[in-house]
Amino acid sequence: MTGPVLKYLGETKLELGPATKEAHPWRRGEADGVVWLVLDCEGKSVNTVSRDVIEGLARELDDLEENVPKGVVIRSAKIAGFAAGADIDGFDDMAGEGAADLLKRGHDVLDRLEALPCPTIAVVHGAALGAGFEIALACGYRIAVEGASFGFPEVQLGLHPGLGGTFRLTSLIDPLEAMTLMLTGKTAHTRKAKSLGIADEVVRERHVGTAVAAMLDTKAGHERGLKAKALDFDSARSLAARQMRGETEKKAPKDKYPAPHRQIDIWEEHGDDRGAMQAAEIESFAKLLESDTSKNLRRVFFLRQRLKDGARGADGIDHVHVIGAGAMGTEIAGWAAIKGKTVTLGDVETDPLGRAVARARKVAEDAHLSKIEIRDAMDRLIPDPKGYGIVRADLVIEAGPETVGIKRKMYGGLADRMKDGAILATNTSSLSLDDLRDGAPDAVHFAGLHFFNPVSKMQLVEVVRHDGTDDEITRRLAAFCSAIDRLPVQVRDYPGFLVNRALTPYLLEAMVLMDEGVSKEVIDTAAIRFGMPIGPVALADQVGLDIGLHVAESLHAGLDTPLAEISSTLRDKVDANDLGKKTGRGFYAWSDGSPHPDAALEGAPEDLTDRLILPLLNACVECLRKDVVASSDEVDAAMIFATGFAPFRGGPMHYARHRGTQEVAERLTELAERHGPRFEPDAGWSDL
Repeated sequence: MTGPVLKYLGETKLELGPATKEAHPWRRGEADGVVWLVLDCEGKSVNTVSRDVIEGLARELDDLEENVPKGVVIRSAKIAGFAAGADIDGFDDMAGEGAADLLKRGHDVLDRLEALPCPTIAVVHGAALGAGFEIALACGYRIAVEGASFGFPEVQLGLHPGLGGTFRLTSLIDPLEAMTLMLTGKTAHTRKAKSLGIADEVVRERHVGTAVAAMLDTKAGHERGLKAKALDFDSARSLAARQMRGETEKKAPKDKYPAPHRQIDIWEEHGDDRGAMQAAEIESFAKLLESDTSKNLRRVFFLRQRLKDGARGADGIDHVHVIGAGAMGTEIAGWAAIKGKTVTLGDVETDPLGRAVARARKVAEDAHLSKIEIRDAMDRLIPDPKGYGIVRADLVIEAGPETVGIKRKMYGGLADRMKDGAILATNTSSLSLDDLRDGAPDAVHFAGLHFFNPVSKMQLVEVVRHDGTDDEITRRLAAFCSAIDRLPVQVRDYPGFLVNRALTPYLLEAMVLMDEGVSKEVIDTAAIRFGMPIGPVALADQVGLDIGLHVAESLHAGLDTPLAEISSTLRDKVDANDLGKKTGRGFYAWSDGSPHPDAALEGAPEDLTDRLILPLLNACVECLRKDVVASSDEVDAAMIFATGFAPFRGGPMHYARHRGTQEVAERLTELAERHGPRFEPDAGWSDL
């Protein structure tokens, strides 16, 4: 069995020995009576499961059923991994052409793979997601190469598994563990996949051939556990389903995210009947494809792709020097090192540098990096109290205090140390680049990189240009963000840039409402029921009330449009050092963990939700009108990926258009008449 498996993944490359034919999307080779089917989608760096893939597999099965081999091995030719799931580009066409019929055909193909009268083995390196995972589940065995992961992210698209995942995974492993994976969209990485029973073996790449040979000779099957057998009883499933619904409703309310609730229904009703469960899965998936939630969440997927596609190309940045080992500097430096950049991290104190290294290691461990990958990342992160790395850095990121004078003083020490062509970027969240540029060594090579905290979890980065920034500099900075797996949106210098400009009126209005006597729990509940991941009061606490006050003061000083007055209560809390989560107390007490408000809204102001949300929309329109950002799609992407703006609504501008831009503008006028000029509709509404 050494012939078909040769070196791949850098030192090794999958080869099929005496291949009888080569074609896309399936490459086929046979040796020693074992057929290898290798998924290789043409022109793509990552495999996706399209109609062509399923139809190609069906053609291969025609021959395999006629000429049964000793065994069948399925794996990917792509270095990136096994398969990233279904081809989402085809979902709209699929809905229009009769989704249920297409799904049935796909199910028939995977049923045929499962029914082959010979051992079938999926060898998985990288990620096997969605439909890719379902192909692996249709095989009799799964070998996971170190670093492999398995998951069903369909819930993020307003769907549930649609090619047999609902019944194959629940019959393979503990049904409760299987349902948790599908309901949350989380992935099972290598070791967890093995412990759950998804992976039969975990091996290094160089041992794949030996593992395949051994598995072909094994007679072992998969035994159902006692819990799985107990859940064959309707009463047991009903009890478990009731608990699942309660937990799911907290994070994904049924009226906004129906897919996970449909999946629970399918399992509860048909968990002991594979055929009925398969039919219900097909019918439900086809209906969900047509839902507004799924359409909007698929839109969010394409917004993400648009930001990625706009940042392609080389960044020319190998060495990054970060100035300041505070919370933001630590996160930026650690993340860049984890993603492959050489990073030096400077600070006037040495203690923060030690904490920064420890924090980076924790982030790497949480990202399920291997021990070798963690070691390499830590080697790339170099504490640099003397700032020696500045002279070698292609990019210097300043993450110092939010004070113009301090930042300009820091820049003054860089002029004779930065190499020619190096970029200086500030991580400021509120200061104008025009106030900082004159202090920079080279204003043409100076820009903003506004990361959001924590960098390891917040995907968006605002790439901020002033009117003298070279276009090539912003292009390279966007490419740098992409290289470290963040999503860049390019904006021009403006008070609050885009995200804080839009978010601040939302936060300030919440404080006005509190001053009017509306409780923080009612305010936050209203926002959460609209679809926000966290209410504005809790969000202000989480960001830090001192930071929020600083941003609000900056916007009040820099904008020519009215904002809500800054609450005296906010100032009092900052003066008392009650800054929110980081000090344990702000508007909420955080000593017992994060707040989870769920207040009754009877008796709340009838315009409560609009008073919170519409000022945010109004600010987005202002940013479009003033060319702070290039397009409505980029506004939607930025607000979803930086603030979590109700993804099932497709973003603030998409929501405004769905509701009706004229209706929104008229509602703003009503609110302005009732509550003051801060609600006056922006002139840009007439252009939408």
